[in-house]
Amino acid sequence: MSRKLAVDLPYFPNLEYFAALAEADEILLCSGDLYQRQSYFNRTKIRLANKIETLSVPIQGRRPRIPLSQIKIDNQQKWLNTHLRGIQSAYGKAPFYEFYFPYFEQVFLGEQESLWDLNLEVLTICLKLLGFPVKMSVVHTLENKKGLIDIRGQMLPSKPFMHRDYYSPVPYFQLFGLDFEPNLSVLDLLFCEGPTAKSILLKSVKKH
Repeated sequence: MSRKLAVDLPYFPNLEYFAALAEADEILLCSGDLYQRQSYFNRTKIRLANKIETLSVPIQGRRPRIPLSQIKIDNQQKWLNTHLRGIQSAYGKAPFYEFYFPYFEQVFLGEQESLWDLNLEVLTICLKLLGFPVKMSVVHTLENKKGLIDIRGQMLPSKPFMHRDYYSPVPYFQLFGLDFEPNLSVLDLLFCEGPTAKSILLKSVKKH
C-alpha cells in the first residue's frame, strides 16, 4: 500500500521534515493553502561559528491570508546576498560544500519572484541529492483525503520537534561547536556528510 502525505513546503526544509517524509511514496503540496505567519515557509536555520542563524526570505506587502502561491518575494531587500554570505560562512569549509553548493547557487541566481516556486525548486533539488525516490505532486486544494496522511501545519518554529513523532536526532559531523545541534536546515547535513546524508536521515526517523 502506498504511503501518501500532504505536507507543507518550507524554505530549505529541516531534518524533521525529511524524516517525516522518508518513508512516503508520494507527497502532496497544496498551493492554495493560506499563508501563516511564523512558519517555515520563508525561514531556515544554519550553524555559524558562534551561533545558530535564522535566514529569512522577505515577503512583499502586509501579507493578508492569501494562498501560498501568491506570496511574492521582496527582492528590493538584499536578502540574497545575506543568505549566500551566511551559507558560505557557515559551510564554505565543509567537506561537501564545493560539490553540492552549485546546485543551490543556480536557484539563487534565478531570482524567483514567487516564494512557492523558489521553495519547490529547492525541495526538488534536495530530494534528488538525498536520493529520496518520492513522487511530488502540486495541487491547489485537497479534494480527496482517502488514504492520505495530512501533516500540514504541524511543524512550526514555535513548537519543538521533540513534541512530535517524526524525528529522533542522530548526531553527525558538524563544523562548529562541541555540542551537536539537531534539526537544522538540510544544508547542514548535505554539506557536512554528503552521500551518507540519506542513511543518517533514515536512522533519524522516530520509531513507533
